[in-house]
Amino acid sequence: MAQGSAPDRHASLINAARGGAKGALDALVAELTPLVWHVARGNGLDRATTEDVVQTVWLSLLRHLDRLVEPRAVAGWLIVATRREAQRAWREANGKAALSDDSALDVPETRWLPESEALRNDRDRRLWQAFATLPRRCQELLRLTVLAGRAEYRVVAETLAMPRGSIGPTRGRCLATLRATLEEEGDLR
Repeated sequence: MAQGSAPDRHASLINAARGGAKGALDALVAELTPLVWHVARGNGLDRATTEDVVQTVWLSLLRHLDRLVEPRAVAGWLIVATRREAQRAWREANGKAALSDDSALDVPETRWLPESEALRNDRDRRLWQAFATLPRRCQELLRLTVLAGRAEYRVVAETLAMPRGSIGPTRGRCLATLRATLEEEGDLR
């Protein structure tokens, strides 16, 4: 995998995939699928619909791979495409689905221990319950900034239609609210 910043690495993978490198697209999918997943789930989709949206978005990128003007901005392209596809899927479902409290991505561990799994599930459940109490704007901002990172603040600003300079302070306030909610519940560990 290419070294450097995430946008540079993504551009290298896009260019390699365009050149026919077999593993380049797989590496891109492995790295950015959690982002696509979180954006879709953040739009209130259930697990099955989210899986469909994620697949549709990746197929769309594959179809548009040669037309992607700025390969460094593939994460932003994926965020926008996922948001649009999620909104389309939501409209088709013709109802407002609740934000799920399960984890966004189930990654199997090499060692499974029931105690640690139960503790992690309980912690995750409490965290997602507290997360669900945040305003939708905070939920969306935290989902995007946690996965996209500081290098993608420009994309986050465009996606959420907010000034780039307000992302960090707003994120800090959202995290403080989340922390306070968890502390009130006695769930912060």
